[in-house]
Formats: sequence, C-alpha cells, structure tokens
Amino acid sequence: MIDMRFGYTLLLYALLPRALLHLLWRARRQRAYLDHIAERFGRYTTAAAQPLIWVHAVSVGETRSAEPLISALERKYPRHRILMTHMTPTGRETGALLYQDRVLRCYLPYDFPFAVGRFLDHFKPACGILLETEIWPNLIHACRARNIPAYLVSARLSDKSFRRYQRFGALAAASLNKLSGIAAQSNSDAERLKALGAGKVAVTGNLKFDVAPDAALLARGEAWRTAWGRTRPVLLLASTRDGEEALLLQALLQADIPQLLTVIVPRHPQRFDEVAALLERGGVQFQRRSAEVPLAAATRVVLGDSMGEMFAYYAACDVALIGGSLLPFGAQNLIEACAVGRPVIVGPHTYNFAEAVQLAVEAGAALRVADAQAAIDAARELLGDPARAQLMAKAGLQFARSHQGATEKTVRLLEF
Repeated sequence: MIDMRFGYTLLLYALLPRALLHLLWRARRQRAYLDHIAERFGRYTTAAAQPLIWVHAVSVGETRSAEPLISALERKYPRHRILMTHMTPTGRETGALLYQDRVLRCYLPYDFPFAVGRFLDHFKPACGILLETEIWPNLIHACRARNIPAYLVSARLSDKSFRRYQRFGALAAASLNKLSGIAAQSNSDAERLKALGAGKVAVTGNLKFDVAPDAALLARGEAWRTAWGRTRPVLLLASTRDGEEALLLQALLQADIPQLLTVIVPRHPQRFDEVAALLERGGVQFQRRSAEVPLAAATRVVLGDSMGEMFAYYAACDVALIGGSLLPFGAQNLIEACAVGRPVIVGPHTYNFAEAVQLAVEAGAALRVADAQAAIDAARELLGDPARAQLMAKAGLQFARSHQGATEKTVRLLEF
C-alpha cells in the first residue's frame, strides 16, 4: 500500500507543471487564482491563539452547506475556533461573505507530503472535517500520523466518481480506512463508499437540507419582485453553466410567454461578462443586478451578477430552473429552491444530486425534463397554471423540511 501512495505522489510531482499552468489559465478569467499561491504549498502567515477545528469546503456549494455545521460546532466547542480551507477563490470569497471574522480562511495545499505536513504542523487542528467528496491520500495519511482525527462528512459518491476511484481501488480503500469516520448523505452513497473499501460509514443525511433561508435575503428578493411587478411572470435560470444559457435563450425566443422576465444567474462569477456578451450579441434587452437601477419596461432579462444572493433570487421568482443539469455537469443544488417554496425544473444530468433530485421528483416538488426546449415548455405550463405551481411549491417546502437533521447526527459522530 505504501507503494501505491508512493506512485500516487510521484504522479503528483509529474503533474506539478500542469497544476501551475492551470492556475495561470484560470487567472485569465479570475485573477484571484494568482493570490495566496504560497498557501497551496503549505506556507501560511495566518495563525490562531486558540485550538482549531478544521473544516475543508472545496468551493461555493460546500462552503454554503457547511454553515449549519459550523454554527453547531461553535456552540458545542466555544473554546475552539474554526479554520476553513478552500481550493477555489470563489469558495474563499463565499466564506468571507458568510462567516466574516468568525472563521480563519486559507487554501488547502496540494496533496504533496511536504505541503500537507506544513499545513498540519502550522495549524495543529484538533480535528479535520472534509466535506462531500474530498479523498486526499497524503493529507489523510499525514492526519493519521499526527493523531489528528479526520472525518469525511455529508459524503457523496456518484456512480461516475465511484468508477473513477475504482481504478485506484487499493489506494482509495487505504485512505478511507485511515479516516476516523465517514458520514454519508444517503444509503446509496454509503454502499458505494463501502464497495471502495471504507469500513466506518454511517448515514447521517445531507447538510444542505439544514441550510436555512436567510431572512434578510428573502426580504431582498420580495423587494425585487415588487419593483419588477407582481403581475409579471419571473423565470429564474439558477446557477447556469457554460453553454446552457445559449440553449435556454434559443428556446425562450420560440416560447410565447407574455411579459416574461427571465433572471439568469451564472454559477461562476468569472462568466458574468461572458453571459452579458451573449445577451448583447442576441439583441436581448437586459440589465445587470449590480447596476442597482429600476427595471426598464423593455428589459427582458436580469443578469444576476452578484455573489451570495441565491436565496433572494429564489424568493423573487415564480419558477426555478436548476443549471448544470441540461448539459453533463451533474446539476447544482435544488434544495435551496425547494426550501424557499418554488417549483423546480431539472434536466437529465443530475448525478451530483442524484438522490435529492429523485426524492424531489417523487415528492412532486420538481419536474425532470429531457433538454432546454422541454425545460422552457415546462416553465411556460407552470407559469400558466398557478394552482399546479402552488402545489409543487408546498411539496418543495415539505420535502426540504422532512430531510433536515444531518447536522445534529454529524456532530454526534465527531470525537476529538
């Protein structure tokens, strides 16, 4: 097994030039990728006087889903401070927006033995909590060597990820069994983790169900809706990914939905200008959310170019179409839309939220469609049938509430 990890580490060193080029490439769209590069190799200036509980949330979705867990940890361990690590600038920015000075923030280093060793020796966390699908062999090995309990929580493993890990089955099994515990989102996730060789697996649920809609954001969304006009139908294209906006706009041009206002919120902030350029090329009258100006009568699209306002966007719409599901990106989180009480439409590609989507569809809270044209057709039908939309909204609220409780179960699992 040592040989497997040794071979993995050699491969990491071979890929180091590619990783650096990747940072430079991503910096073309998002310059923040060039910030704090030393942290990616285990060099830190941040420090804390009190003991730390370390929570790793790779990007935006994990950072937001960690909120109820972090609040619970702060209540249970008031003498500790939270250290939150990320891998992306948008995850780090989201952490700053959500938690401000409550937590320390930095990047998790690449999985080189020297880098993860520096990270652990610098911060000396009392416990490590890795969210969702973060299996880093050298990091987990270094935690075990230093007697730092490490847990994988709200763990999910799609069929696609399972097949990928199977190619390195012995390494994956060794890493999973060095964890102090695994809290899986669902029975299906637990079974796939066990099939990889994991031993200590409990099913605790999905932390995303415990994220409560922020009252201030809901009020903001209600204010937007009043300003946009209560009688004007509003369709939200939430967390759209590259290529989906073009498909949806083409379908919208063929749809006959009187007075429709479409709100497009791209998943990644570096694509805001790209989507604006797409709208300009198509001759679509649009306004940016960031412009902070009254909605013009001729405006057909609002471009949601802001961070940390998804609950406001959901509160302002009649129907939400979840991005990442029309093309093979695996879908984004539909739970937030259900928790606000909005009818949901998803496409065929939902492997990142497979069980949540299936349960939402079975509960009558969501509709699954085949493509962009079918999605817009479904939206038109819901916007024209308020009674049906209201039934779906109520089903969404019930669905979201009925699956809460993962935070409490997860905190009970942690021992340090």
